[in-house]
Amino acid sequence: MSSNDKQRAREQWDKDPAGAIYGSQCEFGSREFFDEVERHRYQEYAPWMPRVMGFNDFAGQRLLEIGCGMGTDLLQFARGGAKVTGIDLTPRSIEISRRHLALYDQTGDFAIADCELLPFRAASFDVVYSNGVLHHTPDTAGAVRELHRVLRPGGQARVMLYHRSSWAYLSQVVLGYGILHGEFLRGHSPAKIMSKYVEFNEGGGRPLVKAYSRRESRELFSIFREVKVQVEQLTRGEFYFLARFIPENAFRRMRQSVGWNVIVSAKK
Repeated sequence: MSSNDKQRAREQWDKDPAGAIYGSQCEFGSREFFDEVERHRYQEYAPWMPRVMGFNDFAGQRLLEIGCGMGTDLLQFARGGAKVTGIDLTPRSIEISRRHLALYDQTGDFAIADCELLPFRAASFDVVYSNGVLHHTPDTAGAVRELHRVLRPGGQARVMLYHRSSWAYLSQVVLGYGILHGEFLRGHSPAKIMSKYVEFNEGGGRPLVKAYSRRESRELFSIFREVKVQVEQLTRGEFYFLARFIPENAFRRMRQSVGWNVIVSAKK
C-alpha cells in the first residue's frame, strides 16, 4: 500500500469510524452507543449477516479479523466462542475495538498492521475474516496471498468485497454520479466516484475503493482449494416509492443477485 493510500485511509476512519454515525445519539464509546450501532447493523441494515458470516460457527477456533474497525463484528465472533485477533491500519480503531470487547466482558488480541504484510507466522489461524476492507488496498491480490499464508491447511477465509454488478453500483455510481452528475465527462473513473461519494466523510479522507464481479472475486481467491461466492445486501430504501410494489420473494432474489456485497467463502 502506498504512503498516500495509507494516509487517506487513516484520515477516513480515524475521524469517522465505520458505523459510528448510527450510534451518534449516544455518548461515543458507551454501552448505549455500541448497542445502537449493533442494533442498526444486524437488525436494520444487514439482518442476513450473522447467518452468512457465521458468527457462531467458530467456537474454540483462532480467528483473525483484517480491518476490525470498532470491533462490532469481532465482538460477535468472540461471543460465539472464537479466540479472536483484530488488526487495523488505524490506531484509533484498535483502541476502540479493545475497549468495545472489554465493555462486554470479552477479550482479544489486537495489532496495528497492514493487510498486505501481516505480522503473523504461516498457519497461525483457523479463520480469517474481513468485511469491506480488502477492496481499499492497492494490492488486493497480495492481501489475499497473505490471508492464505496465515491460514492453517483446511482453514477458512470469509471476505466481503463490493459488488460491481450490484444495483447500488449501477444505479448510483454509474448512472447517478457518473452520467447524470457528469462525473464521467470530467474524466472520473468509477473508482474515483466511489472514493468521492461512497466512502465520503467530513474529514475528506477519500480512500481507494474498488469493486469486483463474482467472476473476478472467484479468480482473486483461486489459490484456495475451495471457493464459494454469494451476493447479499440490498435495502428497500434503494428503490424509493417502487419498494412497496416488490413482493418479498422477488426482493430476496434481487438481494442475492444484485446486492452490494460479494461474500467469498474459501477453504485452504
